[in-house]
Amino acid sequence: MVKLFNNTKKKDIDFTQGSPFRLILAFFWPLFMTSMLQQVYNFVDTLIVGRGLGDNALAAVGNMGSLFFLIVGFSFGLANGFAVLIAQSYGAKDVEQLRHRLAATIELGVILAIVLSTFSIVFLPKLLIFLNTDPVIMKDSLKYGYIVFGGLPVGIAYNIAGSVLRSLGDSKTPLNAILFSSIVNLSLDSLFIFVLHSGVEGAAIATVVAQVISVIICINSLRQIDLIRLEKKYFNNEGYIFWELLKNGLPMALMNSITAVGCMVVQAFVNGYGVVYTASYAVCSKYLNLFMNPAGTTGNAITAFTSQNYGAKEYGRIKEGVKVGLKMVLAFYLILGSIMVFLPAQLGDFLLDGKEQIKLVCIFLPRCGIMLIFLNILFIVRATVQGMGKPMLPMISGIAEMILRVFVISFFIGRIGFKATPYAEISAWVGALVINAYALYINLLPLLNEKREASNTVKAL
Repeated sequence: MVKLFNNTKKKDIDFTQGSPFRLILAFFWPLFMTSMLQQVYNFVDTLIVGRGLGDNALAAVGNMGSLFFLIVGFSFGLANGFAVLIAQSYGAKDVEQLRHRLAATIELGVILAIVLSTFSIVFLPKLLIFLNTDPVIMKDSLKYGYIVFGGLPVGIAYNIAGSVLRSLGDSKTPLNAILFSSIVNLSLDSLFIFVLHSGVEGAAIATVVAQVISVIICINSLRQIDLIRLEKKYFNNEGYIFWELLKNGLPMALMNSITAVGCMVVQAFVNGYGVVYTASYAVCSKYLNLFMNPAGTTGNAITAFTSQNYGAKEYGRIKEGVKVGLKMVLAFYLILGSIMVFLPAQLGDFLLDGKEQIKLVCIFLPRCGIMLIFLNILFIVRATVQGMGKPMLPMISGIAEMILRVFVISFFIGRIGFKATPYAEISAWVGALVINAYALYINLLPLLNEKREASNTVKAL
């Protein structure tokens, strides 16, 4: 059994041994490049749609953002929740438990893909109506949504495969997968839109085909790891294994979806003010996702680091990991927050043509840029709590985010206009941070004290 752990691939990282800073940094860079490639793809994809099809098509695709967050975010949270337990098994060096949990993850993933894809396609028109989607962009939103949600099982397969790889300390394979799939995606985007003039459905088809490429790369890498070679017996799982996975995965999935509902309500209010607001908010969301990306990626690294060390009962290393993560996100805040504050007009002009839309971007980005530090810290604190397998308070924080977003946008947008959108975001960040900081305090501190007392007892003997 020990031999299996010693024979894992060189790109897999054991977080339970060595310098936390070096390990987290080594894991972070491929993860960060993966996320940046996804963001660059999203921006170039937006640019291609906007320049090739116009601002209305851009609004139609952007209008789907909160819906994707609702559905895909649920699957991503579930996959990450499952992967936390796989990482804990890896840290504890329990190969049998790891294989059973992996097999159960695959089985649950198949069910999840069928259910979510069917739900998304059936209820897409009603969801778009709920969002107050402008009739001008309704047809394109439906075209785009039906294709992407029809290919949702492929995206779920990637989320699960990528999460398992990261739980084993491999952040390089997902990078390779995104690199190749992004090249395919952007090439097909250009072909479908500029050459074949296929409209928004061309961009959707390109997305699904690219995801197939990423899934093939990740699964091929997983098949080469002896540690997770699965036989038929590992798929004969008792109910408690599924319950363990769901108990950890569902709160993380619901947290994402509840947060997405809040974003959908914001989107609905924004859409009620017309296509100009819709296009501007879509671009603001793109930029916010870009500038929060480094801190979010650091959080993903901290989750993997925490999970393995929690399984190994190395609680002091978890504390060190938190310190490393906070230093990293502070640096990101100083750089990226400054760009949001001082260059909003230039950022808006890059993706939009209309002057009115650019003015709205200049309202959103500086306000969020100043307060971005709260979101960055939230990523680290919440990731640590989730990595310890304590997802309930983070889920409650998702409810708090939703309530705060809905309250602020509904109460203020009629009074102060588009300014309500950044304030809705900021209030959600601060509320969630307070709850997750409390969760970290009550879950990690007792373990550190217990470890310290045990160490003192050994020394006294």
